Amino acid sequence: MTNFLRNFKKNAIIRILMLLVVTGLCINRGLPVTLAQSDMTLNVMSSGGFTVAYQTLSETFTQKTQIVLNTVYGASMGEDSSSIPSRLARGEAADVVILAAEALDNLLEDGYIVAGSRVDLASSQIGMVVQTGSSVPDISTVDRFVRTLLEADSIAYSASVSGTYLSADVFHRLNIADRVENKSIRVVGERVGAVVARGEAAIGFQQVSELLPVPGVTYVGTIPSDLQKVTIFSAGITTQAKNPNTALALIEFLSSAQAAPIITQTGMVPQVSVLTR
Repeated sequence: MTNFLRNFKKNAIIRILMLLVVTGLCINRGLPVTLAQSDMTLNVMSSGGFTVAYQTLSETFTQKTQIVLNTVYGASMGEDSSSIPSRLARGEAADVVILAAEALDNLLEDGYIVAGSRVDLASSQIGMVVQTGSSVPDISTVDRFVRTLLEADSIAYSASVSGTYLSADVFHRLNIADRVENKSIRVVGERVGAVVARGEAAIGFQQVSELLPVPGVTYVGTIPSDLQKVTIFSAGITTQAKNPNTALALIEFLSSAQAAPIITQTGMVPQVSVLTR
């Protein structure tokens, strides 16, 4: 653990313990099981892949701590105005960001994230959906996956990590990029599943956690393992954070054993609660 986070954690624990003395609450392994009432507010930016888990977990965190979380959502990467990099670049307030690890590392290099503050929260795979009522193709092997791509009238993928990987890497490796380009839709600002549900694309690809909650679609499964890209979603404290100690408390809650079952329910795999940088 870095000296920075060691000091942050020490200060956060001291502050929490002082509250616990007053309220008679308990603490587990230095993580707040519940906190006293506070008027503190945190500004959070979260990417789509972690959204479903975050929405449930953030409610629990606020109920236990009375800390208000002002949250905005955006893609982990890209130049769209709602993406997290774009929001930070124009100076939007943020204490905590949650996004794909590779994108967070880019933000660290650009000076937006405090060195040593990254904590991995969950991993996710790329999956596929079709509109409810449509035939469900077999994508269990690379050959069948390719056939599905070539036979589909239209293909939708996200403008963030998973879509960039498919369009810039997988389609080229499969030597079909030129055959699917004209029928591909890069989805910006909404979930790919919503586009498929409206019938605007025959098949759609995105993080599994972003596909499962969408009504009007049938989840087909993950893309073949030989082509799969596992994305790690991580949290970090921004260099502009006004409440870094409280930001750390939120991140530790999101990476705790208490949060793991909720993360699992959303189709993601919880990561061990360790500081990875």
